[in-house]
Amino acid sequence: MVITLYNTLTRSKEPFKPLKAGKVGMYSCGPTVYSDAHIGNLRAFVFADTLKRVLSYNGLEVTHVVNITDVGHLTSDADEGEDKMEKGAKRDGISVWDIAKKYTDTFMHDIAALNIIEPNVWCRATDHIHEQIEQVKTLEEKGFTYKTEDGIYFDTSKLDDYGKLAKLKIDELQEGARVDMGEKKNKTDFALWKFSPKDAQRAMEWDFIQELTLSDEEYKQLLEFSRKNPNIKILEVEDEK
Repeated sequence: MVITLYNTLTRSKEPFKPLKAGKVGMYSCGPTVYSDAHIGNLRAFVFADTLKRVLSYNGLEVTHVVNITDVGHLTSDADEGEDKMEKGAKRDGISVWDIAKKYTDTFMHDIAALNIIEPNVWCRATDHIHEQIEQVKTLEEKGFTYKTEDGIYFDTSKLDDYGKLAKLKIDELQEGARVDMGEKKNKTDFALWKFSPKDAQRAMEWDFIQELTLSDEEYKQLLEFSRKNPNIKILEVEDEK
């Protein structure tokens, strides 16, 4: 059976051809775990599950990865405002770490009720802070970023084909029509890393480095411990392998 999918880049239906014969790597966006998901939120996960089932039914080996955003999702599209995790913590009167666990558990219950097949990998944002920092550093070294008073931003003008998937006509976009430009150089630029406000401290921060030599299992245990103890924040790990 030939699987035909819609290609967003070409705006046309095309036969699906895996990069590796018989195998498919699939990523779909997961929840921000600060509140209950409503039926509209869950619809997206049903779509991803349907696609995965079709691929598997046709004999393809699917490796599915879904992220869990448990830090860093701001309430405003202007790369500003309160972190949704902190907002949820204030609402429920518990810590941001407890908010993340509470609504992750709720989400898992929801997808089970919908008979959605779990992915091969659940990827929590707080488990990959080190990789995020390293990626931002790489972009800095290559000249794709700039620093403002409130964070590190990606300079979209450095990419000639930025917006090609959405077929954006960047020159026709109106600066500040929907969000405040702030110190952004270009209307399409976006934040890679946000600093804490000068007059406040966020509930979830990674700004203290303690050098440790840990095995993979010890590192996993430390991550789990840090989730339960908000005073312990892991910024980065030096990989000596």
